[in-house]
Amino acid sequence: MYKRSFVTAALGMALGAIVAPASAVTVVTIAPPPPRVEVVPAPRRGYVWVPGYWSWSGRRHVWVQGNWVRERRGYVYESPQWVERDGRWELRRGAWRRGDRDGDGVPNRLDSRPDNPRRP
Repeated sequence: MYKRSFVTAALGMALGAIVAPASAVTVVTIAPPPPRVEVVPAPRRGYVWVPGYWSWSGRRHVWVQGNWVRERRGYVYESPQWVERDGRWELRRGAWRRGDRDGDGVPNRLDSRPDNPRRP
């Protein structure tokens, strides 16, 4: 059992990545390519467009196309993004975050009037 864990860790480092389960953080030493240009479809009522992003397959970056996700009132969707730290790239997966009390699509921390439900 220890031998298999050691081999898996060594292989991950040889490939330039620390790969963990899908819900965990992905860290690689290879920078992602620039984002692709996507044509955003017409808005859909009750849905939020999530733009495409580069994911890590274990050996290379692969493009994940953008898609519609059902909106969650009172939440803001933060798209996946790659962040560089000390020569390593960390994928922060997309997630819903609390913080839009009035449902206008502007996070409370950026909204000058976060409790105004009649905001234009």
